[in-house]
Amino acid sequence: ETWATPEVPLAGIRLDIDVLQLQELLMDIGEDERFQLPMAASGINSATLSDEILCAVERLLDVMERPLDARILGKQIIREILYHVLMGPRGGALLALVSRQTHFSLISRVLKQIEMKYTENLNVEQLAAEANMSVSAFHHNFKAVTSTSPLQYLKSYRLHKARMMMIHDGMKASAAAMRVGYESASQFSREFKRYFGVTPGEDAARMRTMQGS
Repeated sequence: ETWATPEVPLAGIRLDIDVLQLQELLMDIGEDERFQLPMAASGINSATLSDEILCAVERLLDVMERPLDARILGKQIIREILYHVLMGPRGGALLALVSRQTHFSLISRVLKQIEMKYTENLNVEQLAAEANMSVSAFHHNFKAVTSTSPLQYLKSYRLHKARMMMIHDGMKASAAAMRVGYESASQFSREFKRYFGVTPGEDAARMRTMQGS
């Protein structure tokens, strides 16, 4: 119970937690020991407002007055608030929403495997085995976490990696294709254009023009 007066008013804000955003944050945090917090037994928790959270909340309220700022910056500020709550004494309350033993945790492990072995000839059966799931269950849970299929995720990851190699390392398209696991340069070019809307050569030329201007 809280008492408030005109001289000492009570101010409050409610945030609806996007579980997917929370999952993405936990994926970025990884297995850092500081986040191995006990699950909260109660659905209602209270804690002293930290300076970091207060600062973030004030910035959130400020950007909410401007629609464009709210749309572009709002989610990042909410992510910052969630991070500080996870770091605080009641972090277990948020962690309970996404248990480390849920399907998300298993899919997260597969995503890390893809990031480490994306140049190899990975297949769905291998990835499903990594998650200890049947192929059908793996497909369902992978799409629930990433909004795409396992092979589409692998393809997009390879294409983005190759694009960075061409832009930052000056690598030719054929060499970048081989580096990320493609066996056919023509297949790489087709999939690159389908994904990015331009050919590898057109994209590299555009980026060089932008960097030179």
